[in-house]
Amino acid sequence: MTTPVRILVVDDEQHVRNSLATWFREDGYDVSVAASGKEALATLTREGTNILLVDIKMPGMDGLELQRKARELAPDATIIIMTAYASVETAVQALKEGAYDYIVKPFDPEAVSRLVRKAAERYALLAENRALRERLASALPSLVAAPGSAMAPALELVEQVAPTDTSVLITGESGTGKELLARLLHAKSNRRFGPFVVVNCGALAEGVLESELFGHERGAFTGAVSRRRGKVELADEGTLFLDEIGDVSQKVQVDMLRVLQERELVRVGGNTPVPVDFRLVTATHRDLEEEVAAGRFREDFYFRINVFTIHLPPLRERPEDIPVLAEHFLAHFTGQMNRRIAGFAPEATAALVAYPWPGNVRELANAIERAVVMCRGEQIEAKHFPFAAAPPSGEGSLAAAEEAHIRRVLASCSFNVAQAARTLDIDRVTLYNKMKKYGIERP
Repeated sequence: MTTPVRILVVDDEQHVRNSLATWFREDGYDVSVAASGKEALATLTREGTNILLVDIKMPGMDGLELQRKARELAPDATIIIMTAYASVETAVQALKEGAYDYIVKPFDPEAVSRLVRKAAERYALLAENRALRERLASALPSLVAAPGSAMAPALELVEQVAPTDTSVLITGESGTGKELLARLLHAKSNRRFGPFVVVNCGALAEGVLESELFGHERGAFTGAVSRRRGKVELADEGTLFLDEIGDVSQKVQVDMLRVLQERELVRVGGNTPVPVDFRLVTATHRDLEEEVAAGRFREDFYFRINVFTIHLPPLRERPEDIPVLAEHFLAHFTGQMNRRIAGFAPEATAALVAYPWPGNVRELANAIERAVVMCRGEQIEAKHFPFAAAPPSGEGSLAAAEEAHIRRVLASCSFNVAQAARTLDIDRVTLYNKMKKYGIERP
């Protein structure tokens, strides 16, 4: 459930405060009111706000002074000045000092609602960009390569292709960080202020995927009670990331090919073309050339999405990055759990580097999180890792090794069975049967 936008109305006239509060609450906003600048600052300190409507002429602290002080308490808030005709010049001064806009008394309710709606959309966009920057900042350490790392070429390619609109195909095993690389591409592109829309193609059946991608009109199928915009349409002026593109049906490939060629789509059950403008980034753990040769993937669609390829090497091919990544995840999880752990014992670091990491970076993150939970001393030791148990020996060791491998992969995928099945290169039914055989239960 989305948190409603919070509005603070500041005006010394009670009927103005009450009227605006009523309008905004009817529009679904969370509204507070203040009769003076001093009261407004107290409310900002206590509750904060997203949008601030400030009367320019108030006894004591006027709107300009309140705007300057509010900037310190709520630097991200959008400020709208309320003024009479005689004070428009002062309102213009407020705009020069960073106010979003001004409205003139007496108010037109429709005009006020429109302006506040635009301010709310602006706030949402700023919040989304801030969240993306924060997520990107936290993700970048897992993409940074040590000197001479096998990751360095991939990051150099990102710098080259990010500023263009070229379609990019990211290849690599599950858990190598393909979505993080796609987000990095978007963040460094000219579309970085547009949306970044993710679709996991491997998790959806063909019919569901069509509706998810292209949207549908009301009555297109049972349950379609209203028009719905698809992910392609939502990615307009931004980046569309299609993960596990190798899993989509040939029909969906044809439909996406048409969208890429015509730069327009038709919603399921509709006949009106909708123009779209997006940058396509796709990812797969499959060998698409092999899929094309086997007739399972369309050659024309492959060439359309594979204009520029970036390959992410598995973690076992970049052992020099493992200690750096481990330290990053240790700092993250100790901070999250409020734990004090100094670092890794030498044998623990050696165990991390020696382990083959079939689940790649995702498995490493899960292993460090578990170790932080298990550790009761000042250092992480090798015994705290899930793979530290001695390998099985004697009769039945093949089955035991299979069980251990399945458990590791499931753990690396947070027990997402569909994802684990793709990593193991088996179908979900087979994986469920093996989980039943070995008594493996999802937590």
